[in-house]
Amino acid sequence: MNRIADLAVALGCLVGSTALLVGVGHAAAVAAPDDLATPGFGQAVWWWSLAVLVVQAGLLVALRPAPRVVLVAVAAAVPVLALVGAGDATSFGALAVLIASSGATLRHGLAASGASLGAAVVLVGLGSALSTLSQGVAPGVAWGTGLLQAVVVVGLPAAVALFVRARREARTALEREHEALVQVALSRERMAMARELHDIAAHHLTGIAVMTGVLERQIDVAPDDAKAAVRQVRTQSTAMLREMRGLVGLLRAPGAGTEAPVRGVETLAGVPALVDTAAAAGTPVRLTVHGTLDETVPVGPLAQLAAYRTVQECLSNAARHAPGAPCEVTVDLREPAHVVLSVRNGPARRPPSAQGSGGFGLVGMRERADLTDANLAYGPTDDGGWLVTLTIPTETAPAPRDQHHDNEEPTQ
Repeated sequence: MNRIADLAVALGCLVGSTALLVGVGHAAAVAAPDDLATPGFGQAVWWWSLAVLVVQAGLLVALRPAPRVVLVAVAAAVPVLALVGAGDATSFGALAVLIASSGATLRHGLAASGASLGAAVVLVGLGSALSTLSQGVAPGVAWGTGLLQAVVVVGLPAAVALFVRARREARTALEREHEALVQVALSRERMAMARELHDIAAHHLTGIAVMTGVLERQIDVAPDDAKAAVRQVRTQSTAMLREMRGLVGLLRAPGAGTEAPVRGVETLAGVPALVDTAAAAGTPVRLTVHGTLDETVPVGPLAQLAAYRTVQECLSNAARHAPGAPCEVTVDLREPAHVVLSVRNGPARRPPSAQGSGGFGLVGMRERADLTDANLAYGPTDDGGWLVTLTIPTETAPAPRDQHHDNEEPTQ
């Protein structure tokens, strides 16, 4: 396709310059056959001029792969026209120079094409001056006119090409910036999806793994307890499917049909239910709340989701890495400026029954904390357990409140 375009440009230049040569030459032959300033149609000089113009047009075919070389070559044809006696027809060679000058500048820019543009100015100026001198014009005028013509013929298309090149580069930069922003947005979406999938799947699958371990031990010696464990596995599986369907519903385009209603965003008010679920799965856990844990907690929805997921991940980690260890979840709402959430578990009482997740849960908790300007701290305790503390800034400063209630350790 580019080859066809190059041929079309060369052919157009040849047709244009030849039409000028034929028209002006014919007019000169009719009006002033003895005028040597313009070669008459059919004269030997006219044919030599046509040959040079054909060579010029042929050189333009190579403009795309070697624009700077072609620019110098077509510019060199201008003094050749003057030397063969083309006279005023020497200026017809400027058409190819116009095309080559714009092509070289558009392709390589001003800095890289500067030497070629300078050489073209010298060559075009030389050809124009020689043509003018052959007509008896004073040298000073001839050289001044030649230089002016050369600057216009070479500089004007180069200036236009620079403008077009700048617009093109600006458009390309905007497209790259837009693409970078899209990639950043996609990366954030992938990270958010990864966090949600990890939190949903890890929590419920950990519960299922723990309960199947209990089921394996109790199926022969305690059938009733084994049946209860099976019910817990079914409950955990159903809850995971429900939350996964809710997540898929959130990812679908607006207006697309969903098989189930989209789930709401989890909040701090859902922490007691998390504790109850962990207790039902066999984790000895206690919940302590200082203040009133309801929908009026002065924390934004994103921060509430981060708090909920932090508790969920901590309880899953405790069941996975320290099975049988007592856990304590504390929510402190007494400070107007922040909410403090902590999850502590003791050392493991039996070997872990589930393989570790590789640390992605802690990464997810850290990312959620950073998104909400919260402070996350975690590490081992003196007794060999683990403590995670999340401090979340509040949106308002309500009056201090104090309320305390415990969800005592369930019996196993």
